Amino acid sequence: LSSLNYLADKATRMFNNTFVRPEKFYLSGFSNIPHIRYFYTFLCLVYIMTVLGNCFLLSLISLVKTLHTPKYMIVFNMALTDLCGSTALIPKLLDTFLFDRRYILYDACLSYMFFVMFFASVQSWTLVTMAYDRLIAICFPLRYHSIVTETSVAAILLFVWIFLVSVIATMVGLVNRVSFCRSLVVNSFFCDHGPVYRLACNDTSLNYNMASALITILIIIPLIFIIATYVCIFIALSRTTSRKERIRALKTCTSHLILVVMFFLPIGITNIATRASYIHPNARMINSTLTHTIPALLDPIIYALKKEEVMNAVKKLCKRTYLNCMKAKTRPCNHCCIKS
Repeated sequence: LSSLNYLADKATRMFNNTFVRPEKFYLSGFSNIPHIRYFYTFLCLVYIMTVLGNCFLLSLISLVKTLHTPKYMIVFNMALTDLCGSTALIPKLLDTFLFDRRYILYDACLSYMFFVMFFASVQSWTLVTMAYDRLIAICFPLRYHSIVTETSVAAILLFVWIFLVSVIATMVGLVNRVSFCRSLVVNSFFCDHGPVYRLACNDTSLNYNMASALITILIIIPLIFIIATYVCIFIALSRTTSRKERIRALKTCTSHLILVVMFFLPIGITNIATRASYIHPNARMINSTLTHTIPALLDPIIYALKKEEVMNAVKKLCKRTYLNCMKAKTRPCNHCCIKS
């Protein structure tokens, strides 16, 4: 504590004689959890599997032309976001706590906050885009290919990225407009928005309002849209006379629904518990860590690799690779025959 107080007193710099900014923050992370290194090892394995799974899916969609469709543009965006989100969080988390490098520079802390929050937001809105795709496919099947085009999907995804960059940049920019003259200990496993801005010693009402707005944009609006989408889907299916058609249509939605539950349920429980009653910091941080990491690991398995189109594409790619290898092996022999 004495070293933290020294850091607060001596390593604080003034900006425009108004805002007090520390040189570094201290990430407290988990406290008094026995064998916590096993959890960090688990996160390391999760990250390796996430990188392998999502890189494989990205490569597959890029290489196989039959997957160059609007639907798989959304899946490509999901895999890219999962990969970037995990890379933004897990390596730094492991470096911080496994090697006990808990001090983080002020600017690095804000960058850390921006990228983790941004990719989490994009993941949320990618699930909304998938719900939109299912809505059009089931409720307007004859018009699906004229509504859900590559251009329209690209425009939606581009808007999502630009809009969320603006929102998260504004949120981080507002953190940059408060003074930090109290404790420098961030009670989280990364530079989370709430634990950071609460360290400020001046008015943070604007930051609180921005945090509430972010919860609305990240959780409430996407959930409302997804629920409304599935209400429309169930109404459309209830009018279908064939039971087989209903089951077939619902099967196309199960993967998406599993991803929605995996992503929104832990976030919702944590936020409700934090606001309604006391939740132990360790429980909150473990729940938040798993929320940021597990969906990115399971997304390519649940949504993409289960699908027949993807498995056919894998077989096609393996066959093509095998034939290329066989051609490469026979070329030298043919060359020898010509010489002889």
